[in-house]
Amino acid sequence: MSTLPDTAAPSAPAPAAPTPNRVPFPGWRAKFVLLALIWGMSFVLIRTGAEVLAPVQLSLGRMATGALPLLAVLFLRGGRLPSSPRLWGHVFVAALLLNTVPFTLFGYAGQLIPSALMGIVNASTPLFGVVFAMLILSDERPDRGRVLGLGIGFLGVLTVFGVWNSLAEVNVADDDALLGMLLVVAATVCYGIGTPYLRRFVAGSPHTALELSALQMLLGTLPLLVVAPLTTGLPTELTWRAALAVTALGVFGTGFAYILNYAVVRAAGATVATTVTYVVPVVAVAAGVLLLGETLSWNQPLGAAVIILGAALCQGVLRVRRPAPVGGGRRRDRAREGV
Repeated sequence: MSTLPDTAAPSAPAPAAPTPNRVPFPGWRAKFVLLALIWGMSFVLIRTGAEVLAPVQLSLGRMATGALPLLAVLFLRGGRLPSSPRLWGHVFVAALLLNTVPFTLFGYAGQLIPSALMGIVNASTPLFGVVFAMLILSDERPDRGRVLGLGIGFLGVLTVFGVWNSLAEVNVADDDALLGMLLVVAATVCYGIGTPYLRRFVAGSPHTALELSALQMLLGTLPLLVVAPLTTGLPTELTWRAALAVTALGVFGTGFAYILNYAVVRAAGATVATTVTYVVPVVAVAAGVLLLGETLSWNQPLGAAVIILGAALCQGVLRVRRPAPVGGGRRRDRAREGV
């Protein structure tokens, strides 16, 4: 989730040429499905943890338990963290944008809106990624498909928000829902800025994806270790259910999911890997309805479908066909006639 949500991570190095008769186990499709399930379930876990934990505490628990498996895998494989101070600075900024700040915003949103609605609004992440990539990266240029996709996608966001509702009819509960959705949008904006920043300043380094990810998780945890004790006290109503949710959110939704994501990128390519964004909202909605008994307004699933369509156009999964040039058919007919 990155929420990409946790999807936005350093580009994995090019895979080695496959050896003959080597069959990956499990295949990348199984990893893709597992990744979608993990990230889709993350919103239920956020909602569960937010019931008893302050947002900063929830973010800290998620980051710390996410960093541990990545660091463990790194050191067990004989790797080590990068040593360049300049790279540490860039990774720290990326960690703030992609982990620390959005995870905390999701913690606040989890106190206000259902998990299914968080998953739906989070589907707008690719839209903001395209917007800021075109602003930050010199090789990203707008084209017809991207512009159309952005327009459709943001129309979907407005549909989820139900902007046609009269302000006079909005009550306190609606105000809370609006604030919660705006918090998720703010988190997706962070992802949108952090992704091209990561690509420009971090992804080109010679270090492996695992080394960069472990460093990112570690640096993202440090400010929370300072902020959490200063702004919150010890949780007095921590239940085993909430503790288990936060642990699973960190170990699987943050740590293990990174490893799965890199595996899919290596085996199937980055374009295929990004399409997990379209499956996550479906899992999030199903999990929220089935596990937590949440309900949604008709416009919210509809808006999610429109957002996914716009994101698919932005990322080139769907393409806009250019109209045939005027007179092209007439010229072909004349050529066949020998004119």
